[in-house]
Amino acid sequence: MKQLAIVIVNYKVPFFVTQCLDSVLKATQNIDADIWVIDNASGDGSVERLAPLFPTVHFVANSENVGFARANNQVLRRVEAEYSLLLNPDTLIGESTLEQCLAFMEQHPEAGAVGVHMLNAQGTFLAESKRGIVTPFVAFCKITQLGKLFPKSARFNQYYLGHLSRDTVQESPILSGAFFFARSHALREIDYLDERYFMYGEDIDLSYSLLRQGYKNYFLPLPILHYKGESESMAVNEGRYLDAFYGAMELFYDKYHTGQPLLRWCIHKAVRTKKFLDRRSRKKKTHSAHLPIPVDLNDPLALQQVPDGASVVVNLAHTSYDHLLETMKCAEGRGITFLLYSPHRGVMLAPGGVV
Repeated sequence: MKQLAIVIVNYKVPFFVTQCLDSVLKATQNIDADIWVIDNASGDGSVERLAPLFPTVHFVANSENVGFARANNQVLRRVEAEYSLLLNPDTLIGESTLEQCLAFMEQHPEAGAVGVHMLNAQGTFLAESKRGIVTPFVAFCKITQLGKLFPKSARFNQYYLGHLSRDTVQESPILSGAFFFARSHALREIDYLDERYFMYGEDIDLSYSLLRQGYKNYFLPLPILHYKGESESMAVNEGRYLDAFYGAMELFYDKYHTGQPLLRWCIHKAVRTKKFLDRRSRKKKTHSAHLPIPVDLNDPLALQQVPDGASVVVNLAHTSYDHLLETMKCAEGRGITFLLYSPHRGVMLAPGGVV
């Protein structure tokens, strides 16, 4: 039996998958792992481009886009591994990330799954790295933005566990599907991911199912990079994004609050109102037009000379992924965007894709 099975679902983001796999291969050098990439009918030659670059990776090409949950289940139901990792294609992990996750799980038999400290390309902590159980009150605070008004409140920001430290190990009932490291036998016990979720919400449901089975979920302060939204933005247009996101919220409440019709009606009304407001307020992302600045992360003073809000180019051949991620984490709040150049692949990646 393998130690670890890693499943990456791709949809039209082959360059992000390339960077992700490069980091995964380094992280699994001392781990007996199977790595799988499921292509959800990208139609852009993703599999033909990626397969020759990664001969040790298993590729599956779907003839249609079956969604995130079903694509992951295709692999999870067939592999034999002690642990399983669901990993977004638009991520980059450190050389030590998986070994530390394995060590934690070995030391905590009560743990069903662990998540990590996710950063965006500016080193900003992504709040969905750790979340609380989504009760009706928690959902109300999330929908009405009370959590944003009181970000450190244990009462009003339970959704993101804003009162808990992001720098220490914590119990985190709900984990992100962008990096979901779980015991394989625990996933079997809950019958894997609920395939009614096409995109979004499946990680909340999966986490909640593990809790109901008697397991605990944990947040580990291990930094990884997650270009939040890149894979999702390719999969759905603006309207379908909102339909998928808020539709998943409604599905979750229909599934776990079947005996509370009035509560379900209120949740549905609130969700649809929020979807309407979001549809009117969503704006396109804009990026800095300033020329990027090359930096050598081996120089401890390099970032101190970079102005806030600038873009920097990091040569991945000159630094470890662990060092890169810790540096990005320390740069949080400065608005510095990290562009990652891989001379081996001849591309530079940033939020939005190839530069």
